[in-house]
Amino acid sequence: MKIVFMGTPEFSVPSLKKLIETYEVCAVFTQPDKPKGRGKKMAYSPVKEVALEYDIPVYQPIKLKDDRECIEALKSLNPDFIIVVAFGQILTQEILDVPKYACVNLHASLLPMYRGAAPLNWAIINGEKVSGNTTMLMGLGIDTGDMLLENQVEITEHMIAGELHDLLMSSGGDLLVQTIEGLVNKTIIPKKQHGETFYAKMLNKETGRINWNNSAKDIHNLVRGLNPWPIAHTTYEDQTMKIYKSTVINEQSDKDPGTIIRVDKEGVKVSCLEGILLIEIVQFPNGKPLTIEQYINGKPIKENIKLI
Repeated sequence: MKIVFMGTPEFSVPSLKKLIETYEVCAVFTQPDKPKGRGKKMAYSPVKEVALEYDIPVYQPIKLKDDRECIEALKSLNPDFIIVVAFGQILTQEILDVPKYACVNLHASLLPMYRGAAPLNWAIINGEKVSGNTTMLMGLGIDTGDMLLENQVEITEHMIAGELHDLLMSSGGDLLVQTIEGLVNKTIIPKKQHGETFYAKMLNKETGRINWNNSAKDIHNLVRGLNPWPIAHTTYEDQTMKIYKSTVINEQSDKDPGTIIRVDKEGVKVSCLEGILLIEIVQFPNGKPLTIEQYINGKPIKENIKLI
């Protein structure tokens, strides 16, 4: 079974390794090297590092759809499957037609919900209780292809996006192997995507700006969904306060939303439109993330200040 793998970030790595263990991965396609860190040295993608470790040929087109040399190389490989896990480029019909069986994508959501670039983050932001991976046949739309298999994981009350990422990342490889075997043996019936959907748009720093006129629960979900990046934030006395951890307190305050009600070693209590948010870990400019107890040992956080 000849597999061409297309992927780029850390999320793709366990899937690639599982496929290498199980089949012949004859080539890897990944995004071009990018400058990284303070020195801006060119860095390989996590997928490229694994491919080189296993002596697998690597292709890094800037835009695969426009790179005739890469497309012809792909065709010459004559793969049984193209497997795509967070590659970061759109495939044309010409590329989708290359493999003997199918182009299969592993997507980190329970489709048809949460199509798009940041599905697991938005699942947490929107307060979902369950998430998972879905494998699907690839088409020209964004995450709209026929669904094949899925696995599910519970989203607990304090789970952050980084933890959900790791759960889905570690389980994706097995789901891909089950999908490949099912397609070859014709035991999987692809299902059309029907019903409600949500486009999980790409995250940026502005996504993390907290609106204190929301409920404490919604703000807590934003804090969880944006950790470890880009991190929910607010403004305290003209300084950006990043919030890494919080808890919802089911009490009501008569103070304006955003007002700091109380500060002690347990955290900072902030009035919200509905409920109270307890802020437990923060980071200020030029500092590192600290618990509130650690932070107020060196510098106070004032009560009755309004966060904006």
